[in-house]
Amino acid sequence: MSIRATHPTTPIAGRGRAASAVAPLGFDLWLAAAAAGLGVCSLVALHGAAPAYVGRQAIYLAIGFLIMALMSRFEYSRLREPKWGIYAALIFSILLVLALGSSANGATRSINLVVVSFQASELGKVMLMVFLAGIVVDSSRRGSATALTVRVMALALGPALLVIAEPDLGSGLVYLAIAFTILYIAGVDWQHLTGLAALAVTALIFALAVGPAIGVHVLNTYQEQRLTGFLHPSQNPNSHAFQQVESTIAIGAGQKTGRGASATQTSLGLVSESPTDFIFTVVGERMGFVGAAIVLSLYALMIWRTLRIVAIAKTLFGALIAAGAVAMLTFQVFVNVGMTVGIMPITGVTLPLMSYGGSSVLTTFLTLGLLQSIYGQARTASAMKGRVLRF
Repeated sequence: MSIRATHPTTPIAGRGRAASAVAPLGFDLWLAAAAAGLGVCSLVALHGAAPAYVGRQAIYLAIGFLIMALMSRFEYSRLREPKWGIYAALIFSILLVLALGSSANGATRSINLVVVSFQASELGKVMLMVFLAGIVVDSSRRGSATALTVRVMALALGPALLVIAEPDLGSGLVYLAIAFTILYIAGVDWQHLTGLAALAVTALIFALAVGPAIGVHVLNTYQEQRLTGFLHPSQNPNSHAFQQVESTIAIGAGQKTGRGASATQTSLGLVSESPTDFIFTVVGERMGFVGAAIVLSLYALMIWRTLRIVAIAKTLFGALIAAGAVAMLTFQVFVNVGMTVGIMPITGVTLPLMSYGGSSVLTTFLTLGLLQSIYGQARTASAMKGRVLRF
């Protein structure tokens, strides 16, 4: 198995103990600026769609920035050793939600605490990327690429299936996207990646066509309708395709600069879940093409900075964690925005830092904090070597 990146597997090129004692020198201001910009856009959109949520979302964002700042000072390589404990906590938390979680809209995805609902599937995204990064690093010098591919995908498939059983298809797909991207950055041969893609397509065909035809329903009926309804929304616009049709109408009505306070599709409730899954619809109707372009540009900036961190990370472990973050952010943005404009099925994937919800916001900031730690350690290593790291 070849490794695409040249990152050493020990912290900072074999000088982990010395480097760990030095506080990180860098903080990616561009990454933080993108997060701040998206937070402001979230508050503006929520003020138009659901004003009652603005105060609580502002608190989540403030706590999130504190988490990011604290995590930027954390030595991320310390997470490599307890990886199996992290994986056990991931599985346990999902099972706990399935056993004790509260049901909403036919799904059991969270446990209601005093002031916030804990959604294990959100935190699990970070835990999974850290765990899989540790597994790949420990396996990179022994075993075959085939064994590594099977091991990583099997370990990712376990929690993914548990999350899908909640049911939360969107988060389950994010888990698999994280695993696939980590394998790609680790240098797994394209034949293995192609095989995984073929298996995914086969599974999708069975779940949506073959299975229902022979009486085997892998997904809930409403999930099957969501996944197939977007292909022909005009054939049955008043049922499972209604929400997506209304979303595209709302975004189109925003035109160049938006309808502002005159927005009706989102303010009158014609698009349900507008504060969460369909927050981008609110942006499109109220702020128009300009607002949507600003939000997407901020995501592009965030993803670019994350890719930059993948490239400069001084350990393979850090590069793989950053790769998992790229997968999480890119997949969620593409699927969420895609479902609001009618080019992707509705899967319940949130829009990072834009959708209302403490679990989603805090998990994203935890991820950004890990990225800041990787970035800071890269700057520290470069300074110790007497080199200047640009950007």
